Amino acid sequence: MTATRRRAEPLAFTVRIVLFLLYGLPLLWIVLTSLKSQSEVLTSQASVFFTPTWDAYASAFADPQLGASMRQSATIAIGTTVVCLVFAIPAAYALARVTSRIVVPALALLVVLQMIPQTANLIPLFWLLAQFGLLDTDAGLILADAALLLPWAVLLLRPFFSAIPLAIEEAGRIDGAKTVRAFFSLALPLARNGILTVGSILFLVSWGEFLYGITFMLSPEKYPMSALIAQQAGAFGIDWPRMMAFAVVSALPVFVVYVFSYRLLRTGLTLGAVK
Repeated sequence: MTATRRRAEPLAFTVRIVLFLLYGLPLLWIVLTSLKSQSEVLTSQASVFFTPTWDAYASAFADPQLGASMRQSATIAIGTTVVCLVFAIPAAYALARVTSRIVVPALALLVVLQMIPQTANLIPLFWLLAQFGLLDTDAGLILADAALLLPWAVLLLRPFFSAIPLAIEEAGRIDGAKTVRAFFSLALPLARNGILTVGSILFLVSWGEFLYGITFMLSPEKYPMSALIAQQAGAFGIDWPRMMAFAVVSALPVFVVYVFSYRLLRTGLTLGAVK
């Protein structure tokens, strides 16, 4: 081990601890708040020392809107992930394999599309969905989210296909595999981890859908989970324990997906950064 690396290790450890505190403490406080009563949350001496109560969770699970919103969020997240991957995979493969001057402008266009604020798309998308009768429908919301995340998905997937050696596909073509067959038989299996990585990220991002959900869904009973959490802030104040209980329940599916895809996310994002 070099001297430079030995000196860098304490600094890296310190940075990890700081990041853990920055991201871990708010999550811990959310869980603790969900186990308090409203009076304990609002007291000036609120702390980590209190008598836990499950009243907020009992109230949350008694709300019939909870199940409907969870199903709605799952439908939106799964549908958005599938639609994005269906279009992003062939587009990313083409941008990774085509040797043409159009590749650089295409990548630049994708970056520019990612820079457009989500709020700038609300009025045009609302008009388009209304014209096609897709307002207040799951399909309309999925298409809107997919349009927002598609450029990002293409940019994330391209490095995985670029990492596949051309010699493998050339050997397949010598054996008689055409471009389409080489794509499905060689490129897709080799980029499987990358596709699963990007799919996991798309699911995690689209699960938290809020702005499009409250804009394009006209019926409150069709709101996703993030909108249900926001509804806990009423005209007569905020029921903080109940809101945090909803937040914890909403985060459980995201946590499960993250745990099962952690290794893919760690290795996949590193590859994307290098490429």
